[in-house]
Amino acid sequence: EPLNKAGSKGDAIVIGSNHITICCENEAVYQYHVTFTPNVESMSMRFGMMKDHRSATGEVMAFDGSILYLPVKMKEVVHLTSVRKTDNKEIEIKIQMTKILAPHSDLCIPFYNVVLRRVMKIIGLKLVGRNHYNPESAVILGKHQLQVWPGYSTAIKRTDGGLYLCVDVSHKVLQNDSVLDIMRVMYQQSKESFQDECTKELIGAIVITRYNNRTYRIDGIEWNKSPKDTFTLMDGTTTTFVEYYSKNYGITIKEMDQPLLMHRPKERSRPGGKQIITGEILLVPELSFMTGIPEKMKKDFRAMKDLTMHINMNGEQHTNAIKQLVKNISTNPETRKELSRWGLHINPEILMTKGRTLPHEMICMQSASFATGADVSWSREIVRDASISTIPLRIWAIFYPSRCVEEAEELISTFKKVAGPIGMHLERPFRVELKGDQTETYVKHIHSLLTSEPKMQLVVCIIVGNREDLYSAIKKLCCVKNPIPSQAINIRTISQKQKLKSIAQKILLQMNSKVGGELWTVNIPLKHLMVVGVDIHHDTSKVNRSVMGFVASINSSLTRWYSRVTFQTVTEELICGFRICLLAALQKYYEVNHNLPDKIVVYRDGVSDGQLKTVELYEIPQLLTCFKTFPDYEPKLVFIVVQKRISTTLYAWSADHFSTPPPGTILDHTLTQRDCVDFYLMAHHTRQGCGIPTHYIALYNTANLTPDHLQRLTFKMCHLYWNWPGTIRVPAPCKYAHKLAFLSGQYLHSEPAIQLCDKLFFL
Repeated sequence: EPLNKAGSKGDAIVIGSNHITICCENEAVYQYHVTFTPNVESMSMRFGMMKDHRSATGEVMAFDGSILYLPVKMKEVVHLTSVRKTDNKEIEIKIQMTKILAPHSDLCIPFYNVVLRRVMKIIGLKLVGRNHYNPESAVILGKHQLQVWPGYSTAIKRTDGGLYLCVDVSHKVLQNDSVLDIMRVMYQQSKESFQDECTKELIGAIVITRYNNRTYRIDGIEWNKSPKDTFTLMDGTTTTFVEYYSKNYGITIKEMDQPLLMHRPKERSRPGGKQIITGEILLVPELSFMTGIPEKMKKDFRAMKDLTMHINMNGEQHTNAIKQLVKNISTNPETRKELSRWGLHINPEILMTKGRTLPHEMICMQSASFATGADVSWSREIVRDASISTIPLRIWAIFYPSRCVEEAEELISTFKKVAGPIGMHLERPFRVELKGDQTETYVKHIHSLLTSEPKMQLVVCIIVGNREDLYSAIKKLCCVKNPIPSQAINIRTISQKQKLKSIAQKILLQMNSKVGGELWTVNIPLKHLMVVGVDIHHDTSKVNRSVMGFVASINSSLTRWYSRVTFQTVTEELICGFRICLLAALQKYYEVNHNLPDKIVVYRDGVSDGQLKTVELYEIPQLLTCFKTFPDYEPKLVFIVVQKRISTTLYAWSADHFSTPPPGTILDHTLTQRDCVDFYLMAHHTRQGCGIPTHYIALYNTANLTPDHLQRLTFKMCHLYWNWPGTIRVPAPCKYAHKLAFLSGQYLHSEPAIQLCDKLFFL
């Protein structure tokens, strides 16, 4: 029977989505099993033999080497013969029908997607990675040495509403300079450490080779090789790189002494489970171009504004781009023929359906409470009314280089002025003026002050410029060696006089959260509840290590959080760490409340569709075994997977045009998955671009929470992230877990000190 996943709370709203209905006009698809006797090992030979018998099977087929799909019905068993060209041996081919499939069956979707790839090629789009782009319509941003290729990512998928073509508008950003140009610039800048700098900059980057539009990840630089070196072709002959590119692509390589870039392809398994490992691929820097936005540009606000102008589309532009693609497909006779072979027909209109917007939440502070407005932001109220609880800052210190004396004094006096309304009490801080701004100077002074003042509550550091090394050193010292909450402030943030008051208010609220204060909450009707957020970050210093951030609520108003971090190698995945963290959180909950929670809701971020099974089979049972540690303890568990990176886009339809849906928009039918309780929720307010909701999948629910409960609780959770007085895309505990994992993986490279685990020190 169909799963009950539809809620009813909230107001109805008409929404569109980036999905196009696909109709199947064939009655069925027929599946056959093909056996070759004697056995033919070579896949290409099998494909060739099947091609020779098109008169028997018909022109249209999907064949993977052993399973054959046809849109037509043949006899139960068909016997054919072929001759193997290598030894002239006669091969018998037996084709036996195994299944009759409905045309929208899951087994048909992979080859429908193959047909779709052909269709995209016919209309002139180039496949780059998994998406299709149109280099002809590239937008050139000469000022930034970039070009943007418009394109689409498309997939045919089956959901609760049937078969759909999901179209997302995609953009590929390429740099106009080749990798060789970038190397030359780096050589001019630092001749001594040139090779190290190149390695740091290029390893892990994705490059595109324009002659075949393929993308590769750079895994190494072969300094002792050059285009004059030789390599062996498939047929066994050897050739130099220079000759190869000249003969095959008509390209003349100019620089003969450049090193080569190396890419190691991932191991792929063919049907039949045989691993194929291809050798390393060598690329010529002169012919490779960097993709993606350069790091330097990401930090340049104006440059990013120029770029996002071309990439961020509003609902109207997005739907027009999708309609244009559908029009190009449906007006081309060749694509229509390709689709009709499998009986597929694409509807010209975008999917329209009914959704809901959830009721607004009440934000509760110490004595004031208020309903959120249309843009779900409460930045004014948060600095006007007292926070739920504040920690008086009696002993705290501020460190700054001598050129920032004025700004530091100005900041301290502004803190004094704005602390009152928030309900904070500040004593005079220790002021430490540093002679220089070297990393060692900061570390030495912070360390010596913490040693002489063991009751220090908070360390504030003013930093000049973008100093990742300095930030990392301060955080390592204050989160691992000498555990104490710390606040780093960039001088740029506090140097604008007219904005200083509002900046100081925000920093104070953040400092209050870090030392254990509580800012605001929403009304949570469920009693004895623990909410857990989990996210993963991949550690940059060690290739095969990932970090799990784990954050759990330890009081009934969800204003106190307990956090842990575990590191694991990629193969271990999450299993062991998860259980240890939950155990520690339950013990902490018991310490605070003198009882254990009845219901535990876990929001698990960072799981793709392919990993859902693993999570269901391994992670959830681990959590259940953890409860046995406590006598007679059987709480109810809800496990919800949170997916941010999805291709579904929603638009609100009103007054004859598409716009961004309002915060609290829910879609829990039509586009949902068939075999689980899931929903799409757009909790945040977007000012630019389209409405990309977050996808929530309830994998486990023994608390029997109804779809309405799950949806409302999730929306409430999106209100509780204290770094932003508004709603965010994911539940607050997931965002906290992300911040914690990011800090530990990016800067600390180790677990934070246990003394800090009951504070939000990682904000």
